[in-house]
Amino acid sequence: MPDDPTPDRSDEDRTMPGRPPLGDAAPTAPLTVSTLKIVALGTGLWALALVVTLLVPDLRTGERSWWPWACVTGIALGAFAWWYVRRGRGNAVGA
Repeated sequence: MPDDPTPDRSDEDRTMPGRPPLGDAAPTAPLTVSTLKIVALGTGLWALALVVTLLVPDLRTGERSWWPWACVTGIALGAFAWWYVRRGRGNAVGA
């Protein structure tokens, strides 16, 4: 008798009654979201984080001196993403 207390079961035994086996679910349609709104939201949150780090001295002194620069980088990447998506390459139109 093996030490394993759980007996071997086939895949048929593991499915729940009334549900299809894993991997056999009906395909779902992707959500329709505005990529520009997502980019704008993220960039705005980085801008808000920059304002907070500049207003609260404890968030930009000592070992946290790099925090404002992380926010600036987030804003710069958001600006690049805005430009990239506006050109049409980030919308996955041809996908």
